[in-house]
Amino acid sequence: MGLQISDLWRAPVVNPVNRKARSVPVLNVVDPHGRVFFFSWIGFMIAFWAWYTFPPLLTVTIKADLQLTSAQVANSNIVSLASTLFIRLIAGPLCDQLGPRMVFSLTLLIGSIPIGLAPLIKDATGLYISRFFIGILGGSFVPCQVWCTGWFDKNVVGTANALAGGWGNAGGGITYFIMPAVYDSLKHHFGRSSSEAWRITFVVPLICLIACGLGMLLLCEDTPMGKWSERHNHVRQNLESHGLPGSLVDITNTVTDSLSPPTTTSSENKPVNNNQPTTTTPSSRSSIQGFDHEITISRTEAITTARGETISAPTLSEILSITFSLHALFHALTYACSFGSELAINSILAAYYLKNFPAPQLTQTTASTYAAIFGFMNLVTRPLGGIVGDALYAGFGDSLWRKKLWIHVCGVLTGVFLIVIGTLDPHHLPTMIGLVSLMAVFHEAGNGANFALVPHVYPYANGVVAGLTGAGGNLGGVVFAVVFRFMGDGTDYAKGFWVIGIVHVVVNLAVLWIPPVPRGQVGGG
Repeated sequence: MGLQISDLWRAPVVNPVNRKARSVPVLNVVDPHGRVFFFSWIGFMIAFWAWYTFPPLLTVTIKADLQLTSAQVANSNIVSLASTLFIRLIAGPLCDQLGPRMVFSLTLLIGSIPIGLAPLIKDATGLYISRFFIGILGGSFVPCQVWCTGWFDKNVVGTANALAGGWGNAGGGITYFIMPAVYDSLKHHFGRSSSEAWRITFVVPLICLIACGLGMLLLCEDTPMGKWSERHNHVRQNLESHGLPGSLVDITNTVTDSLSPPTTTSSENKPVNNNQPTTTTPSSRSSIQGFDHEITISRTEAITTARGETISAPTLSEILSITFSLHALFHALTYACSFGSELAINSILAAYYLKNFPAPQLTQTTASTYAAIFGFMNLVTRPLGGIVGDALYAGFGDSLWRKKLWIHVCGVLTGVFLIVIGTLDPHHLPTMIGLVSLMAVFHEAGNGANFALVPHVYPYANGVVAGLTGAGGNLGGVVFAVVFRFMGDGTDYAKGFWVIGIVHVVVNLAVLWIPPVPRGQVGGG
């Protein structure tokens, strides 16, 4: 059955083994799945907004107040991404150990501290330190995606991840809209000086971060089956309640165990159902009376689902094996291009508009408003990437190759548009906005496409894969921020676009041959 409009608000049908939702109840915050989805995207949106609180006011107001050079502004953009790279690397394994909800909440609450201290900075050194620690908030993306993956089944996980990530990424647009608006209001309506006004604006994201972080702790659960530390017991219990022995799942799975396909019997291929009565023994019954709102699946699929779940934290050797695998490399590189360049472009886009369209054509506020379009498009474009990925997967025989090829299509087309923008360096405002918007469609869809495939790669260590992929995105952000920094001493933005576009095309073509998942991966298909 395909997705229906009513899926947006009704309680979702769930997988009987892992209790993951088979639809995304976007408008239902009463349902536990819908509530987790809400906090996933709103938490990342607030974190992204707070992460990018400086850029909207940095080019003009803060630069003048702190007496900064263009090179120092560019340096601060690099610093803000460096710490996020480290946080994302450790956030993945922490999600597998502590659970993504706890990691997500702590990231927001700890990240609120440097946001609260940001108004105290007096010079370039203070700016560097402040932006470095605010970069902690960028690490929230990893638990956002791991948490969503733990609540939504593989038929919609790409859509759920893309929606949460896309709406969260829209924080990059919100900051360009809210920060100048609050600044203008404080200055023109409340009589604050420029120096006072930009500092007070940080109070707004500070309050939102604390409220959201506490909301996650008080109103949400770790997994659809309860506490993170007890999840493996619930997988076994769900199998047993549906007539399958829980001993089929080894809670001490290793990489080798997880890559071995399950041995099936004729009885295992029979459906697991929640509506039909049973008259046989648990090992031979074709269907059983179960919980409400469960989908019917075969016994083979039930066993595969259970074995593909993250039922034990990966060991150090498994983490290292995954880290240096071709599949992790693929996602790190392609996401370094898509999300990495998005981060770098978010940092300079308002400045690029002001350079090509100086006052009186554009002011700090109007340039920020036009730059916000790039971030706001994530509300549609990144979800589009995940939705298309899921549709290609489900509509053509559960083919993960189609999900992977969609990533390459987005990456190559993004590179082409970046090259066009960099080559033309438009000085006609509608042309500039139009080209940036067209580029953003494939650019941001590539992010969603990437995380539509990530949950399939190593399901038992999804936090590690998500962390490596997210860190790859930040590494790309640092590299591309350095590119912008050294193009015309941080002011030749057109050349930066051109160089980054070439990198997009080359990288996506270079990794085209890598298979989407390891051979025989349990839970991968």
